[in-house]
Amino acid sequence: MHAPDCAGMTRREALRTGLAGAAGVLRADHLASQVFAAPPAPNAKAKSFIQIWMWGGPCHIDTFDPKPGAGSDYTGPLNKAIPTNVNGIQIIDQLPLLAKNADKYALIRSMTHGVFAHETASYAVQTGRAAGGRDVFPGVGAVVSYFKGYNAGYSGLIPPYVVLTQLQGRFSEAGFLGSRYKPFATGGDPARAPFAVEGVVAQGITDGRQQSRRELLSKLNLLPQLLPRDPELSAYTRNQDAAYDLILGDAGKVFDASKEKAELRDRYGQNTFGQSCLVARRLVERGVPFVTINYQGWDTHKQHFQIMRRKLPELDKGLSALLQDLSERGLLDSTIVWCSGEFGRTPKVMWEPPWNGGRNHWGKVFSALVAGGGFKGGRVVGASDARGEELKDRPVYPADLIASFYELLGIDSEARLPHPEGRIIHALPSADEGLKLGGRLTEIM
Repeated sequence: MHAPDCAGMTRREALRTGLAGAAGVLRADHLASQVFAAPPAPNAKAKSFIQIWMWGGPCHIDTFDPKPGAGSDYTGPLNKAIPTNVNGIQIIDQLPLLAKNADKYALIRSMTHGVFAHETASYAVQTGRAAGGRDVFPGVGAVVSYFKGYNAGYSGLIPPYVVLTQLQGRFSEAGFLGSRYKPFATGGDPARAPFAVEGVVAQGITDGRQQSRRELLSKLNLLPQLLPRDPELSAYTRNQDAAYDLILGDAGKVFDASKEKAELRDRYGQNTFGQSCLVARRLVERGVPFVTINYQGWDTHKQHFQIMRRKLPELDKGLSALLQDLSERGLLDSTIVWCSGEFGRTPKVMWEPPWNGGRNHWGKVFSALVAGGGFKGGRVVGASDARGEELKDRPVYPADLIASFYELLGIDSEARLPHPEGRIIHALPSADEGLKLGGRLTEIM
């Protein structure tokens, strides 16, 4: 079955051929996504999803699972934990704002998959499956885009799956679902004015100049008059109109954080991560189903503690502001927030050269933060041992976490994904696929 009009064209192909700019591409994706029909979502609590992907892998004991009694060989200078506003829960002292908002999120301290390489660990955490099999499975964002995007009635000009600002690059986001379910990567930097979103905002070109270009193009283009009933030309014209609606209308302005009050922008932090969190809130407020913030800089083999002194306050400010803002606007109950990386880092500090106080990869046990969309705040799931080296209690595998996400989003675990070879593939892996499973996070749902 073929989708109508320009459905088979990917965003990048359309950009290369100049088909009406970015929004024409987005409209083409809209048409393409009609190829498959998604089943109705039963009892969905969550409507949107914000993923904060801590690219490189944050150290669990330096963030959400501190071990102040483990000794300096493990803690280094980050040897203090602070109480949160929920009795009995402590986090690292570099996250004081998040400590005041612990009632809004749950911590999973027993994430595990045993993978120590970036690519395969990222694949495991994002898909719930093990790498190396016959198929390349889609990540959470692509699956949500399939079930909650255009197939489910989403009609926005903004794509249903957006990444701020660069693709993660550790795995194929869409897998066998194909390019039509890949995320729209914005490029640019939301902390700069203007935020130069690829194909939507061009630096140095005013709205007035864009409007003049549109008028000139309309005058020069005589084909609609010569071929008024040509279906391909009609599709092109619709794409072109959608493009200018995105560039000059209200839709594209959702990316412009400068529309917010300066006080709120300051609360998020005037940096790329903080403003990405703010733009993510604006996107889900507009109804975009899935937004990923690709938060780089956590692969700290060297100078770990120097980097943490910069990164942790940035994380603290941006994430706490996002949770507060979503809550104040009544959006947290319907928006899942997931913050984690592909694994943790070695609990024991590598003081020896060439690391000189760094931490390597650690897939035995690590942490994740989840909030909103039906997750209960002020809770802790699972535990690591006294030094954060081994799993102690309640293993949570990536497939368990993803299954919990899908349940809250109303995605049926037995729902079938469209496979290019027609094979039967379900949205969620099952035990007969040979994966370790600990069970969904029913204790916080």
